[in-house]
This record gives sequence, C-alpha cells and structure tokens, in this order.
Amino acid sequence: MQELLELLEKDYTLTVQQLSSMLDRPEEEISAMISQLEADKIIVRYQTIVNWEKAGSDRVTAIIDVKITPQREVGFDSLAERIYRFPEVRSLYLMSGAYDLMVMVEGANLKEISRFVSNKLSTIEGVVSTTTHFMLKAYKESGVILEDKEEDRRLAVSP
Repeated sequence: MQELLELLEKDYTLTVQQLSSMLDRPEEEISAMISQLEADKIIVRYQTIVNWEKAGSDRVTAIIDVKITPQREVGFDSLAERIYRFPEVRSLYLMSGAYDLMVMVEGANLKEISRFVSNKLSTIEGVVSTTTHFMLKAYKESGVILEDKEEDRRLAVSP
C-alpha cells in the first residue's frame, strides 16, 4: 500500500493499468485498494500544481505565524478549526517553536490579506499575536520544481 501511495503522490494521473504493471499486482486489486484508500480518507484529494506566476496570475500568498492560547479540554483544535474554515486559508499546521500555528492564506492583493489578518484572524478570542510573511516567489511546491533551469549545466569545452 505504501508504494501505491507514493506513486500516486508523485503522479496521480497514472492509470490503474500502469500502477498494476509498476507494482506487479492485478488491476482489480489496485482498483480496490484505491477505492478503499479514498473511502478511508487516506487519499484525500488529487491535485494539480500550477505555476500561477507563469500563468499570469497576480495572486498574493502569505504565511502567518499565529500564537494562541489553547482552550481548556480541546487544546489547539477548536481555534484551529475556526481558522481553517475561512475561505482565504489554504493550509494550516500546528507547529513547534515560537508560534503555535502556521496559516497559509491567498488573496487578490496585499490589502485583502491585511484585512483578513486584522478583521478576521486577530479578532478571534484566543489569538495572542500574528506575524505575516508575504511570499515573494515560489521555486518549488509539493516536491515539484516550478521552473527547472537544469537543462544543461555542463561547462562549455573549447578546443
């Protein structure tokens, strides 16, 4: 199962036939495994990685470090749930270190993200402080190099 998940994580467009051949297992077994993994929410979603800068999009992405006061009985989970339900939030992680949560948000511009932080995020009871970092350029996402200039890095040899 681990091998199947690793193959699908690298390339979810592989067909059941291709996976069957690569894993040396019957197609029916691979198909059943995928269905079960989806039903068990182990495979949560199939995703395309887009280089938005190259596509001409002016989206703004920010990573916000959030320090919170955990709530009695539920710890960090209750506040995290309130935060991840906002449509601007793309990802949210509980972290070790100086801050408790790392929130990744997207907006049309800096002002939109600023409004999210000041009007929605920082007003939540239990949010102690936030630090916002704006992403300037993406080089690699989810293990994929977005603009690989690796074509030919050999030194030119002249006679």
